[in-house]
Amino acid sequence: METIKNLYRIGRGPSSSHTLGPARAAQRFISENGNAASYRVTLYGSLAATGKGHGTDTVLVNTFGGRSLTIEWCPDVFQKKHPNGMQFEALDESGCVVARWMAYSIGGGAITDDSGANETKTIYPHDNLDKILEYCGHKGITLWQYVEETEGKEIWPFLEDIWDTMEESIKRGLSVEGVLPGGLNLQRKANSYFRKAQQYRDEFRKRATLYSYALAVSEENAGGGIIATAPTCGSCGVLPSVLKYLKEFNGYKNRDIIKALATAGLIGNIVKKNASISGAEVGCQGEVGTACAMASAASTQLYGGTNYQIEYSAEMGLEHHLGLTCDPIAGLVQIPCIERNVFAASRALSHNTFAMLSDGRHMISFDRVVKTMKQTGKDLPSLYKETAEGGLAFFGADLHTDENDTEEKSKKKPG
Repeated sequence: METIKNLYRIGRGPSSSHTLGPARAAQRFISENGNAASYRVTLYGSLAATGKGHGTDTVLVNTFGGRSLTIEWCPDVFQKKHPNGMQFEALDESGCVVARWMAYSIGGGAITDDSGANETKTIYPHDNLDKILEYCGHKGITLWQYVEETEGKEIWPFLEDIWDTMEESIKRGLSVEGVLPGGLNLQRKANSYFRKAQQYRDEFRKRATLYSYALAVSEENAGGGIIATAPTCGSCGVLPSVLKYLKEFNGYKNRDIIKALATAGLIGNIVKKNASISGAEVGCQGEVGTACAMASAASTQLYGGTNYQIEYSAEMGLEHHLGLTCDPIAGLVQIPCIERNVFAASRALSHNTFAMLSDGRHMISFDRVVKTMKQTGKDLPSLYKETAEGGLAFFGADLHTDENDTEEKSKKKPG
């Protein structure tokens, strides 16, 4: 497995696959072909199907920075390697292609190409949780200590920056009101939920506050704000809200939170390595499901759980999201994405409680659920994997009221 620095990324929403990934791929192509007369980018499959809703065209235009650029959309063409394919071409003055590169946005802002080369080398000696647990048991260390042993002490300043970004996204999200962009006319709720939470007492106040934190980050992402992927933009509200909640109501210090982030990153990395965190590849189970597993593990560690209780908590986080489809209405990371972040955060705390009541022993291992999730994702029809063709995206299509769409529909009316 590669470093968890490639799992946690800081950037603008709303989509790690559709904005962060294409931007990074474009930057790489420009760095190697910066003197071309013009450029052409062809988007394929899920990247094309929901690219406009996710702002892929906008981020490409911005990244190419005034250079002559043509964007072509091929939503019905799926590349074999990954549903989020994008071909970059550099052209000379006569329009002839002088350089061509096929890249894939594989989730969480990561990119790869047909060479199969990853962005960074493998640094972890083990590639699944069973082996890691065995190793940690033999050495008598915790999961966060395993991360430190592998990544080095320089991982801590990095995770401090990630946590700072997460807290800032909560703070900003709680302070902003209004309608999210995109045409669904969806009102931001974080501010009002947080204010209402202060009027309640005890457990209801705590849970309402958790909801407001998750809403804050997810709405910041949907509005194009700066967030930290955990493991993706679309699932970025789960882990920060749980950690902020535990800091607020349980008194955990930042040093404890940072260690929990390390363990959560390890869990996310295992899913990324052995299955996928891309909604276009395996559905939302790979995004929100993985985020819930990460938050479940982090909270159980903070509560003093053993390595095996942490594993059990993470297993429940992923298991109980198996089969979750990726069906964003109008291709926007809003409905059902935002609410899914909220309830995954709530579930994570429940998984923590359940795991802490146990001794950590259970029938189905986390690694087995990861394999199941991967196979389930393969079995899901493409219309349920970020193409905005099935599920809620299909039945909720009439909710979209983008001005350009409205104008286009008016042209088609008889008379």
